[in-house]
Amino acid sequence: MSVTLTVNYKEIFKAETVEFIDELLEDNYDLNSILEFVDEHSEDDLLTYYVDYVDQGEKCGFEVVDAFVEENGLCDVEHCEDAYVGTYASGADFAEEYSNDCGDHIPDHIVVDWDATWERSLSYDFDAVEKGYRNCYVFRRYY
Repeated sequence: MSVTLTVNYKEIFKAETVEFIDELLEDNYDLNSILEFVDEHSEDDLLTYYVDYVDQGEKCGFEVVDAFVEENGLCDVEHCEDAYVGTYASGADFAEEYSNDCGDHIPDHIVVDWDATWERSLSYDFDAVEKGYRNCYVFRRYY
């Protein structure tokens, strides 16, 4: 169900949801953002996860949180900040940086297949959510 008329939300939603939205509005949450969240998820998700969703969005960025939710679901949204590693061009770019940060010195004359390193070694412990051009959000799987 798409809520397109913000003035009608009180007629469309359950009383519990309307009361919750009114409380959010008193705390200066944005009505359009609230309704977009309900459009994308549900009334029940609004009641259960919205405050954590916004909190994590303010800490990590909403694009990051949306990628995390896409991969893990709303039920874990409060863990987004803990799981978020960074944004990379690809899983291979993450694998290269991760290996370099671990202090592993690889001589310049050796060629490393970072895609294979990602697939064989790191993709079991990390999730890479690709969104758009050269935006790959990397999250720890076990947070």
